Amino acid sequence: MSKTQAFKTESQKLLHLMTHSIYTQKEIFLRELISNASDAIDKRHFLSLTDEKVPSDTYQIKITADKEKRTLTITDNGIGFTEEELIQNLGTIAQSGSKAFIEKLDQNDTNIIGQFGVGFYSAFMVSDKVEVRTRSPFSPEGFIWSSDGVSEFTVDLFEKDSIGTEITLYLKEDIEDEEGNESFSEYLETYELRSLIKKYSDYVRYPIYLSEDLEKPVNQMTPLWQRSKADITEEALNGFYKHQFNDFEDPMKVIHMSVEGMLTFNSLLFIPKKPAYNFYSETYEKGLQLYSKGVFIQDKNKDLIGDHFKFVKGVVDSSDLSLNISRELLQQDRQLKKIASSIEKKIKSELQNWLENDRDKYIEFYDTYKTSLKYGIYQNFGLHKELLQDLILFKTNLSDDYISFKEYLDRKKTDQKDIYYATGKSKQAILNLPQMGILKEKGFEVLLLTEEVDEFMIQVMGTYNEVPFKSIQSADLDLVDEDKKKDIEKKSESNKSLLEAMKEALGDKVKEVRLSKRLKDAPVCLVSGEGLSLEMEKVLKNVPNADQVKAERILELNPDHEIFQVLQSKVDDKDALKSYATLLYHQALLIEGLPIEDPTEYIQVLNDWMVHQK
Repeated sequence: MSKTQAFKTESQKLLHLMTHSIYTQKEIFLRELISNASDAIDKRHFLSLTDEKVPSDTYQIKITADKEKRTLTITDNGIGFTEEELIQNLGTIAQSGSKAFIEKLDQNDTNIIGQFGVGFYSAFMVSDKVEVRTRSPFSPEGFIWSSDGVSEFTVDLFEKDSIGTEITLYLKEDIEDEEGNESFSEYLETYELRSLIKKYSDYVRYPIYLSEDLEKPVNQMTPLWQRSKADITEEALNGFYKHQFNDFEDPMKVIHMSVEGMLTFNSLLFIPKKPAYNFYSETYEKGLQLYSKGVFIQDKNKDLIGDHFKFVKGVVDSSDLSLNISRELLQQDRQLKKIASSIEKKIKSELQNWLENDRDKYIEFYDTYKTSLKYGIYQNFGLHKELLQDLILFKTNLSDDYISFKEYLDRKKTDQKDIYYATGKSKQAILNLPQMGILKEKGFEVLLLTEEVDEFMIQVMGTYNEVPFKSIQSADLDLVDEDKKKDIEKKSESNKSLLEAMKEALGDKVKEVRLSKRLKDAPVCLVSGEGLSLEMEKVLKNVPNADQVKAERILELNPDHEIFQVLQSKVDDKDALKSYATLLYHQALLIEGLPIEDPTEYIQVLNDWMVHQK
């Protein structure tokens, strides 16, 4: 009763696509066949609970290699196939709907994981011929399906007593030509089979045996992440992490997730004690390991974790994912986005809890990964501001201990309208700023921003809980009362010619020279106008082709300092006033940590001044 059916032209094209293009690695074939075997056992087990025609069994998958015959056989005691099912399932690509199937492929509409007859054809990547011997509990007879995967397949009767499926691959001969070597014999080696099973199918729920050892399964079967938290020891978690992610140290933190409902998945997430050596380089690849029903899909799925949490490593296992035909690439579907969102919220919650209940451990984490959190706020125009802002800490002029934005607001003075911050290379450099004098006098707390990303982050945030951020180095800082303002305005008017002369002496080095409302003890300071700040200028100067980047500069003079009195006495001496203006401007540059623009000019003026003092 042998039946031979020819593949149609469209089907031949599809088969060629599946065996040559869809899969990027030939070794994937073993994962596909094992996954199909597992799916078949799942179906038999389910039916055995409700249908007396389907007996239960001790389920297993067995793999046998025969080097002499060059065959590899995968055997399962799953549900098997009737003749009709065999033709329908393994003949999927031979049906008249092949064209529609190809169109679905083009539209990425391929939610067909586990459908025997699709991944099955990956076997032809390594085989010249494939035979399938099978028997269903709903058929008194067994059948054999055979094909070379090129033009046709045959179906015939076959005596088989047990229920299940046996797939035999007749492996291709090894290739050695000018284009390189390609070995198929390796799939007959026990060490290679064991390695591939551990890599891709270690957590398939049924035991997988190699014929050489039918006592001990190759796979672990039950993944660590599918066990309850109470059943997992810290030692087991640490051992799993170090083995799975090639680390020598225990993780800093472990996050165990088990989500059920509209979306079901399990996850084990880890925060490494130290970042990878290339963590801050372009070569670093973020991502979580992805499994579907215990089957390994991807090593680093980037869509599951945002850049702000890219330091997190871990595994995610879900049976709800829509995978494409090869199980290698994920469609951008809602399930994946929901999983990513759930993971993000869980990480945020765990870090927040850490911050509130184990401050020392959180600070250890924060000192290691703070830059990622800050860049997370800055990137995408503050898209993740609400998620991350309460995880950010800063030191201040009043304390060596870290505080959060919330803690800053909780202890700020009642008459304080803004959140004050200052930027610089170090805490001491910021404390030395002349602008700090009036803040210290008023007892205002100032956030100390010492990382390059800090001010960019603050600028993107704009406010925290509707309270604006204010740089003490910006031109519009206003800390004096109305009487002081009127006094400054009066002095500015009476010294208008002096200020104009100094502006003329400095030329386009500054936008304006004015009297300061912020200086207490220092004679001079440099502040930025609208737009780019002085600190941002320093950062951007390090970027290639950014030589023309320059902040708007305003030179402020302290009208209460004795040096200002000297300047007043030189208002009619243009040469002397120019020398003083140059010296004060460069003094202000040095205080801000900015380079002297014209060292020769500065040294000449300084030398002339010293000679004049003889």
